[in-house]
Amino acid sequence: MIWREDQLHAVWYAGAPPSLAQRALACLYGGIVRLRGALYRAGILRTQRLPVPVIVVGNLTVGGTGKTPLTIALVEALRARGRKPGVVSRGYGGSVAHARLLVAESKPGESGDEPVLVRRATGVPVAVGRQRVAAARLLLTEGCDTVIADDGLQHYALGRDIEICVIDGARRFGNGSLLPAGPLREPLSRLRSIALRVCNGGVALGDEIPMSLVGDEAVAMTGSRESIALTSLVGTRVHAVAGIGNPARFFTTLRTLGLVVDEHPFPDHHVFVASDFAFGDDAPVLMTQKDAVKCDGFARGNFFEVPVRAQLPSSFFESVFAQLIRH
Repeated sequence: MIWREDQLHAVWYAGAPPSLAQRALACLYGGIVRLRGALYRAGILRTQRLPVPVIVVGNLTVGGTGKTPLTIALVEALRARGRKPGVVSRGYGGSVAHARLLVAESKPGESGDEPVLVRRATGVPVAVGRQRVAAARLLLTEGCDTVIADDGLQHYALGRDIEICVIDGARRFGNGSLLPAGPLREPLSRLRSIALRVCNGGVALGDEIPMSLVGDEAVAMTGSRESIALTSLVGTRVHAVAGIGNPARFFTTLRTLGLVVDEHPFPDHHVFVASDFAFGDDAPVLMTQKDAVKCDGFARGNFFEVPVRAQLPSSFFESVFAQLIRH
């Protein structure tokens, strides 16, 4: 049984009761999660360790929470401290089955949009593959002394030294139920085993670490790729395009800055084609970096990407680095 996105949102985040089928499937899913965990704890399913520290950045819910901007921020912070990080990803949305290293010419259709974005933004080695242990080992051949797994909290085959859970500060954990009755991939009790919990937006609770995504410019996707301040577009009508886990976050950010936004939400990891942008006018088209990497081939002069950077307290990076040097 397949539910529409708006139906799931109503149940997960707006208080609508889950259906009997959703509750039954959630019970089945929860049983599978518990069995899988038991098999790993018993050693029947094996966790493989790498000879270098592994940092896993993930979340408990489906959909975007800001993992990739945090991954990029970690890369930059670790390089500033003399480390040689690399990033491993499942490559969701790409067609690659076997582990491979990305190159400058790698396309989102092959390797996934987020890995291509990370490589373009940082220049560090990035490996993708369904078998993430095999992909992570490729990073060792590139001289990486630290591996960051972008979205791998539930991938227990890859051993990890540090776990970071990113929480959507606005939507939190929805109704707190497991899939498909709720948005959770694992029970909320899993949080007790995760030392570093980052809250993206909203209000950080307890010992959660606050994070905000800051974007103050739009970069042209054609020609000289000149950038303009978003404040120069105050009062301007724009088409805002977002194929991310939570498009509303992007639209709200632009509105908060004073732009007049025509919303164009798409499913997460949507494969864009030129006809998706047939809006009938020449108003500026603004999109996230994750979406922009999939639109190179048909971008026009009014297409702009809006890069964001994750801002976190310095104590967060100091904590990560302190744990790394113990491994």
